[in-house]
Amino acid sequence: MTDMETIVSLCKRRGFIFQSSEIYGGTGSCWDYGPLGVLLKNNVKRAWWRDNVELRSDMVGLDASILMATRVWKASGHLDHFTDPMVDCKACKRRFRSDKIDEEPWTHYCEAAKGNKFIIPAGEACKHCNHRRSLCPACGKGELTEPRQFNLMFKTFMGPVEDEAAVTYLRPETAQGIFVNFDNVLQSMRLKLPFGIAQIGKAFRNEITPGNFTFRTREFEQMEIEYFVMPGTDEEWHQRWLDERFAWYPKYGMTKENLRLREHEKDELAHYAKRTADIEYKFPMGWSELEGIANRTDFDLKQHAKFSGRALEYFDEETKQKVVPYVIEPSAGADRATLAFMVDAYNQEEVRGEKRVVLRFHPELAPVKIAVLPLLKKNDRIVETAKKLCADLRKRWYSVYDDTASIGRLYRRQDEVGTPFCVTVDVQTVGDDKAAADDKVTIRDRDTMQQIRVPLANVPEIMSKLMEGAWAEIAASADYKIPAKESSSL
Repeated sequence: MTDMETIVSLCKRRGFIFQSSEIYGGTGSCWDYGPLGVLLKNNVKRAWWRDNVELRSDMVGLDASILMATRVWKASGHLDHFTDPMVDCKACKRRFRSDKIDEEPWTHYCEAAKGNKFIIPAGEACKHCNHRRSLCPACGKGELTEPRQFNLMFKTFMGPVEDEAAVTYLRPETAQGIFVNFDNVLQSMRLKLPFGIAQIGKAFRNEITPGNFTFRTREFEQMEIEYFVMPGTDEEWHQRWLDERFAWYPKYGMTKENLRLREHEKDELAHYAKRTADIEYKFPMGWSELEGIANRTDFDLKQHAKFSGRALEYFDEETKQKVVPYVIEPSAGADRATLAFMVDAYNQEEVRGEKRVVLRFHPELAPVKIAVLPLLKKNDRIVETAKKLCADLRKRWYSVYDDTASIGRLYRRQDEVGTPFCVTVDVQTVGDDKAAADDKVTIRDRDTMQQIRVPLANVPEIMSKLMEGAWAEIAASADYKIPAKESSSL
């Protein structure tokens, strides 16, 4: 697996992700998705929404406000419990989560090595003096304060007067917007248990020590479901959602060996949870949470009913009784999923003595689906044909036209951003003084580098099949195939 520095470099160079406010020195742990990054992230969200909402008869969607009544966060427990233990360095004033401080490399000035400075790997002791971290991991000199609890919610003011009555918060999760709209959705959509409400939206957490690129940030996007079930069926539904969500990532190309399921121990369960399990991915920094699936019981609906004075219940026609549903919550991070798909897709190999970097994205997720390339950019007929083909393909798939380099370099550029297919228009396609046009183009597959020649008029139909993974079938039936061995001069 590649390191995070390589991924960060690729993201900036190829327009996936930029440091926020970079021309002003950058804003810590804030990131801007560039032209290709926003396409990739939108494709991840689109696939999630389609599979979890549009293709299910038991699911509806919601887009709740980021700003909510302050009492929402009192009822949910966020005002009282949404905290992390924090320590400060008395010398450099840096702040750290005390429960995570030994998960990062630490700075050590070793007396056994003439006071030389070393960066010691996380959790390890100095090899020279066997000393373990006791001071600040950043500066290596300052003592740390005693831990104190720090609330992670961003506080702001609503209205022109900044006083206690105007205090509000940026939501730290999207779930509460679903819970407070439970009755609205239930009554307006005439839903029957079990049913779910899904939402994709921004959330904000004032993390003490954010980092690892887009893995942990203060502003992020969640893809959450609250699935309401009859009490007594919650454990069965929880397991169903665990199985379904674990199978979702490999469906879009993620390597199964890089995924695992981790059960939460009793002492780490949230105050509302009966059971929680995380889907973890093997990121460059190690195994870390990709998605959490929790059995939240009936805690949230009862809390909001208590604080609001509004009954949040479901009338069961069979028993003629009102019940408070239990809730299963699959909660995924759009940013983490995007990062994981990118890390998993990254591949570096040697082709004819040259390095080839390729992102092997699933066609559904790839930012650019098709690149249309003219073999000769000074041939008007080739250029005109290529641009028209690109415009036609763009009606269905995001396609780009590029004539800014040799065909070999263009192929490498598209490999590096994960474009599944390149279509080349050449002299044979349009004809010249020596030969008539054959009205055919060359399609190149990103992963195998194989090329096939197909009728220009059939390209949309063929692309539909290729996007579904039918390259071997199409290649076998093509009348002309170019070997996979490829040089940069092609």
